Amino acid sequence: MAKASDVKSGNILRFNGELVSVEEFIHRTPGNLRAFYQARMRNIKTNKLVEYRFRTDEEVEIARVETNDYQYLYEDGEFFVVMDNNTYDQFNIPKSLFGDSARFLKEGMNVIVAFESDEPIMAQTPASVELEITYTEPAVKGDTSTNALKSATVETGVEIRVPLFINQGDKVKVDTRTGDYMERVK
Repeated sequence: MAKASDVKSGNILRFNGELVSVEEFIHRTPGNLRAFYQARMRNIKTNKLVEYRFRTDEEVEIARVETNDYQYLYEDGEFFVVMDNNTYDQFNIPKSLFGDSARFLKEGMNVIVAFESDEPIMAQTPASVELEITYTEPAVKGDTSTNALKSATVETGVEIRVPLFINQGDKVKVDTRTGDYMERVK
């Protein structure tokens, strides 16, 4: 157990039996009242925001979380199989931990996974990925109004919106958080 004064933003706490990630942790001293810590925390499983005031001497449990880079190997039902690059151990990570960005995962990509004990609690894809366009309609000459976009399918099977000058076979950079086209890769 640690004191509330030892907590920093980014720590993972066990709070009311749930794991929460500390987003903001501010020390407050309001006038003639006692000092306290105002914490804004996000529940890791439900993604809900929790606000709480800790007394300065209150005991909190800081969870021991190991975050590491892993290589994505393949999809196996409701799980993604990843491999530790150092020990070559393989782990099954639930798809739900990756969220919406999982649709851009390609075999061989590096992902970040956080474990608490032996249980995976968080997973993160790279912020952007380079994917090849497998299908898109050809652009019609003269059909070039400002910021015109067309649909295109990338190699993972996801449909995104790209500018008219992108052709089948081009590689593009895609933002995994929003699914937006960023730029063409040379």
